Amino acid sequence: MNANLYALFESRFPDDRTACCIETHEGLYYSWNDIDRASAKMANLLKGLKLEKGARVAVQVEKSPEALILYLATVRAGYVYLPLNIAYRAAEMAYFIDNAQPEVVVCSPQNFGWISQIAFASGTKHVFTLGDDRTGSLLVRAALQSSSFETVDSAPGDLAAILYTSGTTGRSKGAMLSHENLSSNALVLQEAWRWQPGDVLLHALPLFHVHGLFVASHGALLNGSKMIFLPRFDTAEVLRCLPRASVFMGVPTYYVRLVAEPSFDKDLCANMRLFVSGSAPLLTDTFNQFRERTGHTILERYGMSETAMLVSNPYDGERIGGTVGLPLPGVSVRVVKGDGTPCGVDEVGDIQVKGPNVFSGYWRMPEKTAEEFTADGYFKTGDVGRFDARGYLSILGRSKDLIISGGYNVYPKEVESFIDEMEGVVESAVIGIPHPDFGEAVTAVVVTKTDNALTEQDIINELKSKIANFKVPKRVVFVHDLPRNTMGKVQKNMLRDQFRDG
Repeated sequence: MNANLYALFESRFPDDRTACCIETHEGLYYSWNDIDRASAKMANLLKGLKLEKGARVAVQVEKSPEALILYLATVRAGYVYLPLNIAYRAAEMAYFIDNAQPEVVVCSPQNFGWISQIAFASGTKHVFTLGDDRTGSLLVRAALQSSSFETVDSAPGDLAAILYTSGTTGRSKGAMLSHENLSSNALVLQEAWRWQPGDVLLHALPLFHVHGLFVASHGALLNGSKMIFLPRFDTAEVLRCLPRASVFMGVPTYYVRLVAEPSFDKDLCANMRLFVSGSAPLLTDTFNQFRERTGHTILERYGMSETAMLVSNPYDGERIGGTVGLPLPGVSVRVVKGDGTPCGVDEVGDIQVKGPNVFSGYWRMPEKTAEEFTADGYFKTGDVGRFDARGYLSILGRSKDLIISGGYNVYPKEVESFIDEMEGVVESAVIGIPHPDFGEAVTAVVVTKTDNALTEQDIINELKSKIANFKVPKRVVFVHDLPRNTMGKVQKNMLRDQFRDG
C-alpha cells in the first residue's frame, strides 16, 4: 500500500469531484478535479527538474490555493516540503536555505531579487515565483505539463516535510516529519473532532505553520470537505463567512478579536459545529466570554512542530478552560520530574511525548536529536505542565523561555543577539509578558552605556529592518542592570514579574 500522504487524501476525495474543494474570498471556486490536475502539473514540473530523491522544496509565498496545491504536488512527487514564514527577511532566509540546501526555492514575485541571490549563492538550482493572484513563473512552467501524474510510491518513514523550530540558543532546527507522522495525526484528529459529511472549514490561518497547513488543511482534505479560504484573518471577512461554515480553527488572538466585535453573536454561529484554538495559551476570560456570547465552547488542544497534535479537549466530553485536554488516541504523554520519575496528580514537571506522530529527529543534527529523546523513546518537549485528577493536561510554561506572540514562536536569544550588536547597548534580555490580544507581548529590557542616547524607537526601527515583525518587541524598557542569580544567569522570571503590568 502506498503510504504517500497525497494517496491518502485522494482516496478520501468525494465521489463528485466537480464539487467545490476551495472557495476564495474573491468568489473563485476550485473543484476536487482542479486540485488533482493542478497538483499533477506541478508534480510533473518538479519531476522534470531531475531532482535527487528526498530533495527539499523551500517555499516562502503568500497564502493562496496555488500555495496549498504546491504543497500537495511536492509530497505527491516524493519530495520534501519546507514552508517558511512570509515575514522572514534576508538574514533568516540565508540561514534556512544554507542549512536545508533545497534544490528548489519558490518565493513571492516581489521578493525574487533578493531571495534568488541568496538561493543561488547557496547552491540552489531552481528558483520560481508564485504570487497570491495566480501569477508567477511556477504557474507559467506548470501550465505546459501534463495534468496526469502517478503519485510516487512512498514508504511510511519517507520524509514529507521539514519544519524549522528553534531553541533559546537561537540556532533553528529542522524537524523532519514523515508521511506516516502526518497521515497518522490527520486520521486521529478526524475521529477525535468528529469530522462529518458536509462540514465546511473556514480557513483563516497561514499555510507556513503546523496549525494552518497540517491541522486545518489536512482535516478538510481527509474529510472531502470544502474550504473557504481567506488570505489572512480579518474580523469582518470571518463574520461574513461564518454562517456558511461549520468548522473554524484559530489562534487565541482571533478569538479575542471576535469577542470584541459587537455583531458577533449566536445567530452568526448558528451553523457552526466546532471552534478549535491552539498555537498559544487561550486566556480563561476569552474562553468564558466566547461561550457566553455564542453558546459554543472552544476546543483547545496542544501540539508542536515536531509532533503535530498531541493532546485535545474532548469533542463529546467536558472542555475545561485553561487546559489542553487529554492525550489523543495512540499518543503517550507523561509529566516527569528532573530525575525522570513520574509526577503525581497536580505536580508540575517536564512534558514528554511518544507516538506515531512524533518526528524522527532534527535535520542534520544527530547530536541534538539524541539529546532531545529519552532512552525509552520519549521526546522532551521543553514544556512544563501538570495533569489534574481527571487526566487533563495544563501547560504552565516553557522551560526554554520561548515566547508565543499571536500564535508565532519568538526565541529570545535570537532577538537579544540583534539588540546586543547595536551601538551603545551593553546587554539585553527579551521576555514575554501577558497581552490580551497577542497572548504574550515581546518586551526587551535593555542596559545601555551611560553616555548613550539610544531610544525605544531607535531599537524598534533597527530591528524591523533585520527580523520578522512578529519578533520585534512591542516595548523596550531601559534599566541600569539586569537581575542575576549567584551563577550569573539573568533571572527572567524577576523581569517578567517586574514588567507584567507595564
